Amino acid sequence: MDRMILVVAAAIFDSSGRVLIAERPPGKHMAGRWEFPGGKVAPGETEEAALARELAEELGIECLDARPMMRLRHRYPDREVELSMWVVLRYRGEPRELDGQRLKWVPRAELDGEDILEADRPFVAALVQLPSPP
Repeated sequence: MDRMILVVAAAIFDSSGRVLIAERPPGKHMAGRWEFPGGKVAPGETEEAALARELAEELGIECLDARPMMRLRHRYPDREVELSMWVVLRYRGEPRELDGQRLKWVPRAELDGEDILEADRPFVAALVQLPSPP
């Protein structure tokens, strides 16, 4: 088994409280499935810096304020990931499909009906229970 892969993921809300999810592009592990935007933390990089970098690279937005929400580990048949979920409280710009991925805004109550990666499923349950979007 490879070493643990540390990944940051973002819960980004629009003005009506919907959450942004991204489809994994062709050629990537588990392509065609949906996930929360984010990506791998580089060696020596903080989670917050990785989150800001990934959101800029993938979505073209500037993360202005985010807070950690929860973390978990998930083992796939071929790898193990440690996921750190962050709630993005404020950002500048409009999310765009810069990484070959499709994007979709989904009401929190409907996230469970999406084909979201197993590792992200606990985040779905937690987001549905948040008192209200930031």
